[in-house]
Amino acid sequence: MATSINLREIGLNILTEITQEDVPSHIALNRTMEKYQYLGRPERSFLSRLTRGTIEYMVWIDYVINQYATVSVGKMKPVIRNILRMAVYQLKYMDSVPPAAACNEAVKLARQRGFGRLSGFVNGVLRNISRHIDDIKYPDKEANPALYLSIVYAMPEWIVKKWLKTYPQAEVEKILSALLATKAMTIRPNGYKVTADELARKLALEDIKVTKGSYLPYALKITDFDYLGKIESFKNGEFIVQDESSMLAVEAAGIQSGHTIIDICASPGGKSLLADEKLNNTGIIYARDLNKYKTERILENIKRLDIRNIRVQCQDAAVYQPSDYQKADIVIADVPCSGLGVIGKKADIKYRISKTAIKELISLQRRILSTVWQYVIPGGTLIYSTCTINDEENIDNVRWFTGNYPFKLESLNPYLPETLCNETTAQGYLQLLPGIHQCDGFFIARLKRI
Repeated sequence: MATSINLREIGLNILTEITQEDVPSHIALNRTMEKYQYLGRPERSFLSRLTRGTIEYMVWIDYVINQYATVSVGKMKPVIRNILRMAVYQLKYMDSVPPAAACNEAVKLARQRGFGRLSGFVNGVLRNISRHIDDIKYPDKEANPALYLSIVYAMPEWIVKKWLKTYPQAEVEKILSALLATKAMTIRPNGYKVTADELARKLALEDIKVTKGSYLPYALKITDFDYLGKIESFKNGEFIVQDESSMLAVEAAGIQSGHTIIDICASPGGKSLLADEKLNNTGIIYARDLNKYKTERILENIKRLDIRNIRVQCQDAAVYQPSDYQKADIVIADVPCSGLGVIGKKADIKYRISKTAIKELISLQRRILSTVWQYVIPGGTLIYSTCTINDEENIDNVRWFTGNYPFKLESLNPYLPETLCNETTAQGYLQLLPGIHQCDGFFIARLKRI
């Protein structure tokens, strides 16, 4: 029992970092997992699920709490709010935790944090929710589909409304469901050291479950492991974590031996590293990003995989570099975006992003495009990509770009698996959607300099 109390306290600290101190969820959780490496796999699994799940379902959780609490969630003390959120998640989604334990541990945690006077309030709210957890009243789906989908799938309503303007309701529901689903981690072998089959066999020897990727022969998906730092083949630089959507963006570039490639927003380096394999020790890659933190992440992966044909540079992609004029056969522009396609992996994105922030991002994306096109040789290729499913940041930007600069869309079909080829890929772009495709939400456009 002492371990359970301790784990919940650690979980509360993580939630406080995310919700009060604005620390990205993956950073807060990874940092804590490194600190508590001595915990056993079941304890680490409990902690990860508790914190990730509470963040993922926070819209739904707050809706439920507001139905049974005399004080609205927004007016509660932050510590009490997060204690209740964790407990409600346990009551609904963690069958291994008895309801009485979820309630009792929340009350103890409130007392430990100096809120003994509110322990009765915490106990009353949670006991009431526990009795009615399967009888929650939801908004009417027909009368208000956006609000219904928002609550049931724990997504801010304004994002749901935005998607409903772009995609059919049934498709939006598939996207929302997929973003909440448990996912395997997608990886790619370091082709200089190991093949996909060899890597799969090595991972299996460590009792890691391995399945093939959905689209590319070298992609693998792994589950049933503790954490990356314990996997021998990871420590030996034999694979890198990378979603297939990101791999497809590199495939779309059509890289050939001897090419010069500039990857302008490269961190953590996945695309540059795959591009390097395509070059097979020919040509050169310039992997760039905005600050030292981002470039250090690229360098860490380069060092771990022992790659030597990539030059890492700290540069602002929106600032023109005269020495790069018509220097690159290929520019990979995976620009900063709203990240709405990867909410399934970084749930707090949906609480951080705003309509104003998206407008600012679109402006930045266009500033970057209006700069880096000059680096592409005549006849060369610019790959524009984002990890969002928002048309304003994707196809609308492409249309703006081709209307103002000497580029045209070029068919993606020669570079993609046949299962992904469709009407838009023939035109030169692909929108990948969670729940519709077996990968992150992602946009890829292939643009040729005229």
